[in-house]
Amino acid sequence: MTTADFQVFECDLSPEMLDRYLQADAIAIDTETMGLVPQRDRLCLVQLCDPQGFLSVIRIHQGQTTAPHLQHLLEAPTVTKVFHYARFDIATLRYHLRAETTPVFCTKIASKLARTYSPKHGLKDLVNDLEGIELDKASQSSDWGNAANLSEEQLRYAANDVRYLLRIQQRLIEMLQREGRLALAYDCFRCLPTIVTLDLLQFSNVFEHGS
Repeated sequence: MTTADFQVFECDLSPEMLDRYLQADAIAIDTETMGLVPQRDRLCLVQLCDPQGFLSVIRIHQGQTTAPHLQHLLEAPTVTKVFHYARFDIATLRYHLRAETTPVFCTKIASKLARTYSPKHGLKDLVNDLEGIELDKASQSSDWGNAANLSEEQLRYAANDVRYLLRIQQRLIEMLQREGRLALAYDCFRCLPTIVTLDLLQFSNVFEHGS
């Protein structure tokens, strides 16, 4: 299925789109789920965008546990996967599709390290601050489980969540370099797989001091 400016795939990327994305240095990725607990809430959509703006939305069917082409891309060492709040998306993709996503860049972590002048680090705030674009978040709390009957508005919302991520990544890299915190950011990104393992095992406070 093709809409005005993005393609919708069932269950997995096509081989042709996989080949295209594997040529990129970085790919923007986001997920839509039924909630915020991977062990309870199923994965419904995965959205991707490359530097040329080629957008894809993958419908993940109920009970689906693999997406080989998508997994190949997620695990490709030459393609950086750019997320906003990577901690959640990596956990969801690991739990539901058995994908070990690497390497990664998280724009939320980068924002917190670079934009210390602001307490707001949501994607809408970032896009507005760095790109001057107001994202429409009206469909944020949607029933993503009804994948076969998602509205054009829902699909467009999902696509917009990755449309600007690579531009935001570059702006944040420039800020981190300027402030001398880029190496620290990459150290944080490399810690994410371990943090995700702790999250999935439901360890919430191993770094806190206490009895």
